[in-house]
Amino acid sequence: MTEPEQPLSRRALREARAKGLQAPASAPVPPPAQPPTEPAPTEVAGPSDPSAVSEGDAPAPRGIGAFVRRHPRAVLTTALAVGFLLPASGALFAGVAVGSANAVAPVPVVTTTPTPDPRPLPGAIADPSRLRTCSIDALAQDERLTTLFGSVVNTATGELLWDRQAATPAPTASVLKILTGAVALSTLGPDYRLTTRVVPGSTPGTVVLIGGGDATLSRLPAGQESVYPGAPKLADLAAQTVAAYAAANPDAPGITEVVLDATYWSIGDRWDSSWDRSLQTIGYNSEVTALQVDGDRNDPRSAISPRSTDPVGRAGAAFATALAEAGNPEGVPTVSLGSAVSSTVLAQVQSQPVSALVAYMIDTSDNTVAEMLARVSSRVIGFDGSAASLTRTFTGGLNPYGVPTTGITIRDGSGLSNLNAVPAQYVAELLVAVNGGGQNLSIIGGALAVAGVSGDLSQRFTGANAIARGAVLGKVGWIGSARTLAGIVRAADGSVLTFSFYAVRENVSASTRDALDTLTTGVFSCGDNLSNN
Repeated sequence: MTEPEQPLSRRALREARAKGLQAPASAPVPPPAQPPTEPAPTEVAGPSDPSAVSEGDAPAPRGIGAFVRRHPRAVLTTALAVGFLLPASGALFAGVAVGSANAVAPVPVVTTTPTPDPRPLPGAIADPSRLRTCSIDALAQDERLTTLFGSVVNTATGELLWDRQAATPAPTASVLKILTGAVALSTLGPDYRLTTRVVPGSTPGTVVLIGGGDATLSRLPAGQESVYPGAPKLADLAAQTVAAYAAANPDAPGITEVVLDATYWSIGDRWDSSWDRSLQTIGYNSEVTALQVDGDRNDPRSAISPRSTDPVGRAGAAFATALAEAGNPEGVPTVSLGSAVSSTVLAQVQSQPVSALVAYMIDTSDNTVAEMLARVSSRVIGFDGSAASLTRTFTGGLNPYGVPTTGITIRDGSGLSNLNAVPAQYVAELLVAVNGGGQNLSIIGGALAVAGVSGDLSQRFTGANAIARGAVLGKVGWIGSARTLAGIVRAADGSVLTFSFYAVRENVSASTRDALDTLTTGVFSCGDNLSNN
């Protein structure tokens, strides 16, 4: 028996028919694959040549219609699936069906949700502020205080406890002398001494008296004291001059002329336009010249004494007389104004050290000494000694104490001008440094008046305010438009506070000082419990 013939595939059968070949009758056409669950449809194999098909045999179905008839269920399933997909993705389906050989796969669009920025976190959380309950607001409303500028600071913590326009620059009156003293201690130093010199003149028989800003130089004879304790004597300067001139000029006659040199700063810059001339005639202040004696007082022994209109001329006349009394062969020489050309020193005398001058100025509120210290500080710090240079002099001299000098305007050294402008808070903060005593500021602290005990406060803090006597150290100020008080309070609760109060108004009443005392006593009573409300 020969090997049975293998049945032809449909493709082979179609190819054979196309070539006119007849498939073997015994080669059945394999049925199309059907799903396992469907029975395979029955197929009848026909002859390879249609013309040879016997009657009753149908030719094999061909085309899409035959396929549908043979596979109705599969076609229905596929159609349903396609019908489902088209509405949702018709464009995508069409793209795949047409030109699928070159189709580019669609790129999915990825939508990202932005990550929100992290919430900002607070820095270090500040400690809660202490709730203070003691108020001086009612005292501050006293109508005698009119426009009030004030500041109170705790010296231990530096905290500003009480503030009424504290950062606003305002006139200080003589409270300014606290700043003047601090500037002198910083720029000159506590051991610096103001010097008055005599040098040879440019012609024979002439000497030049050079002022160095020492208004304490006294014309009183030896053994007598002026208002300035330990002041240098004009008599000593004259005696040195006569001896030195004779030694340098043994064959020449004595001194015939004295030239007065007051050019350490401009002699024309000697009176501020904002000052009342009555200050000069009554005796509170002299003109600001680099050469003068006894603060240009008529009476060197009296703190308040009328001053002249020519302090340089008065000093020159007194020196010429002193030369004659010291044995000058020519007797009393003539006097003229000029300037020195020689640097050879024939004679000199010096003031008390700046430490003593500052203490005296604070204690007695001496205006002339204050002006001298301000002008000399200007020269030493590198300026010209003019009044116009004082703001720069003060800010430069105060900077070493570490308190910002923003807003300070300085017109003079004494506080007499109503054009001085210093924030009350600045004064209170500088007094914190004074209370600490560093950088020679203990000199100022030790010179402050004590309430009910010494200085300008000796007769103050009376009545109900007497509870603060001995506990308030301060500096008083008074000009026509302001009454001021600033200092240190050793409060009832043991805390130490600094304060600065200005009551500003034209023609301010003398009774305002009592209102200032009462306000300060309130600070004493409240202590560190002082509220800013």
